[in-house]
Amino acid sequence: MTIALTDSVPAFALPGTDGNTHSLADYADAAVLVVIQTCNHCPYAQAWEGRISAIQSDYAGRGVRVVAINSNDGASYPEDSFPEMVARAAAHAYTFDYLYDEDQSVARALGAERTPEVYVFDADRRLAYHGAVDDNRDDEAVSAHYLRDALDAVLAGQAPFPSETPAVGCSVKWRS
Repeated sequence: MTIALTDSVPAFALPGTDGNTHSLADYADAAVLVVIQTCNHCPYAQAWEGRISAIQSDYAGRGVRVVAINSNDGASYPEDSFPEMVARAAAHAYTFDYLYDEDQSVARALGAERTPEVYVFDADRRLAYHGAVDDNRDDEAVSAHYLRDALDAVLAGQAPFPSETPAVGCSVKWRS
């Protein structure tokens, strides 16, 4: 079951590629918290990672924090293992925290299905937007900037429109 609009962000305490454990409380001062279900190996996730870094950089001064979470089964998909996450975050100079949900509890609480899949939580940590980063995995073909539009709306105290879009990407790789 997928988290619904206005539901609260699930609590978490997960190891990050920076060597620290990050919990929901670490982001208490953020005006908006963006949680993105993602991974290393999915070509869709790879296509959007640069745009996600740019969004974090562009909105950091406005109190937005982006947290990427990989919940894929690293045993079945070694490219999504924690050591590979650390290497990818360093190689691509991620501007956001990249966390490992090894037991898949956060993915289950969110009802995540895709990588990447975006969840935007307002200052009260209520879900305001759920779906895709934008409307095309090809940078040159993007015509609708869903995540940026949602951030602008939430920062202005408004409800995003649309508030939900279909997430496009690989399926979350669940443990058997």
